[in-house]
Amino acid sequence: MKLLHIDSSVLGTNSFSRRLTAQIVAEWRAGHPDTTVEYLDLAIDAPSHLSSDSLGFRMAPGTEGLSAIQKHENAVSDRLVRQFLAADVIVVGAPLYNFSIPSQLKAWIDRIAQPGRTFKYTEKGPQGLAGGKTVIVASTRGGQYSTSERGRAMEHQESYLQTVFGFLGITDVRIVRAEGLAMGDLPRAQAIADATASIKALAGESAARHLVAEVA
Repeated sequence: MKLLHIDSSVLGTNSFSRRLTAQIVAEWRAGHPDTTVEYLDLAIDAPSHLSSDSLGFRMAPGTEGLSAIQKHENAVSDRLVRQFLAADVIVVGAPLYNFSIPSQLKAWIDRIAQPGRTFKYTEKGPQGLAGGKTVIVASTRGGQYSTSERGRAMEHQESYLQTVFGFLGITDVRIVRAEGLAMGDLPRAQAIADATASIKALAGESAARHLVAEVA
């Protein structure tokens, strides 16, 4: 089993999402000792945002007629989509920045959302090609968004990630949420405790699924 561990927070050791992804990966490996982990830190190594040189995703064999920049961008896109497709589990650290995800994480998504490789269009509509994976999102928020209709309407973080991974064919998208982190000591402590409990619950659920698969 291959796990792709992705962080996108720019806060380094002060990041709650990074703490959560580390806990999630540790719990997953404890329950699945055969898991190999590949790490991607988008705050350090993010692809450039889409441009006219990178938008085409020229994945056909051969690079005749491409400029040096286009060849480079093509190689970046190819590396990232291969890494994504090879993973069975993807753990994504996704803090809420200005009601959405970090631009570094969006740049990564723009590279892996490739027609013909992770999705395709048919006469019946779009079809995801990257199914069969598990995505676990470590969602961190300074305020409270999940407890009110107004808050849920304002966030374009969890809702966006569930939508885009679903578009790629991934139906198993799990959320570990810590919100209210900037609302004082007590809300922060409660958020961390809730997130830790969610991670433990996910670990137990994964272990149960693994046992059922072995018995089957």
